[in-house]
Amino acid sequence: MSWWLIGVMSGTSLDGIDLALTRLHPEHGIELIDAECLPFPTELHNELKALCQPGNDEIRRAGLAGQAWAELTANGIHALLARQGLKPEQILAIGSHGQTIRHHPELGFSVQIGAPALLAERCRIQVVSDFRSRDLAAGGEGAPLVPAFHQWLLEDPEQTRAVINIGGFANLTLLRPEQPVTGFDSGPGNILLDAWIARHQNQAFDAEGRWAASGSAHPELVRQLLADPYFCRPAPKSTGREYFNAQWLEQQLQQFGQQLPEADIQASLLELTAQSIAGGLLSQASDCRSVFICGGGAANTRLLHRLREILAPLEVQTTAAVGVDPDWMEAMAFAWLAWRCLQGQSGNLPTVTGAAGPRVLGAVYPG
Repeated sequence: MSWWLIGVMSGTSLDGIDLALTRLHPEHGIELIDAECLPFPTELHNELKALCQPGNDEIRRAGLAGQAWAELTANGIHALLARQGLKPEQILAIGSHGQTIRHHPELGFSVQIGAPALLAERCRIQVVSDFRSRDLAAGGEGAPLVPAFHQWLLEDPEQTRAVINIGGFANLTLLRPEQPVTGFDSGPGNILLDAWIARHQNQAFDAEGRWAASGSAHPELVRQLLADPYFCRPAPKSTGREYFNAQWLEQQLQQFGQQLPEADIQASLLELTAQSIAGGLLSQASDCRSVFICGGGAANTRLLHRLREILAPLEVQTTAAVGVDPDWMEAMAFAWLAWRCLQGQSGNLPTVTGAAGPRVLGAVYPG
């Protein structure tokens, strides 16, 4: 028995909506059949970014932005199905993460918008969404959620593996043979790199890390950045734009006091990402043998180079080495989480999120 599922993921990088059309074989794995990234129109991108901070008339604006997000997603799904010659009734479900605009696990809530009822109406396919709430209700962080999928897909009975997803933020999954899975958000992934290059180069991201590679990381600045209390907090832990953002960076630079070339600051931010990931991994899994990278950061050649240098002699590869396209890992994960919900099976890992126990994640909107 196998099922068609569509995973929808829109992360903190705000670079677009990832759609992954999958074929799930519960005993044999999951196939990526087709995929597409839907870029945000400029107005929607700016509104989603603005909603991550307090502002005026937020409830109405969030409602309208969620509807626009759902309409964009629905149009993309229709195009994906047409390309593959599939009908809505052939799809078991859409697993829609939505767009996070606030994440406050310390207060017990996390907000993802995306109008799942509207998405179900437009697509005529049942939608599973709101994956984080139940874990939060059980005392967990509500994040990261992809480690359960990493375990199902990539666990090796012979050796300890690490899977590192580098999106706007970076999260680690540590897979040890016959031991509970652990994982956490290590800190910034691309978020500060994107903010700095957008401000000074008017580019959405640092392609292959070339701008960072043109500068030199400043050791004292990197030490100051890594001194932030978040990096010393024990797991379980998760973070977001509420904590690490352009304002956080400006405060750090003001405290540093020394004027540096803009490219050196970009290099220092890349070093922050690399060292916080590596430090988190080595502090938790000194027995690790293989490291697999996925997410947008997998395309940052300079970042991968630094991770290989810091983590040597560990082997650092992208998840392509184990047959999973690094660009679509998270979207595939939410297709799988939707299936878990519909099967009445848990989707969280308490050893990762800190929840009181395993919980079925997600709310279902019939098609």
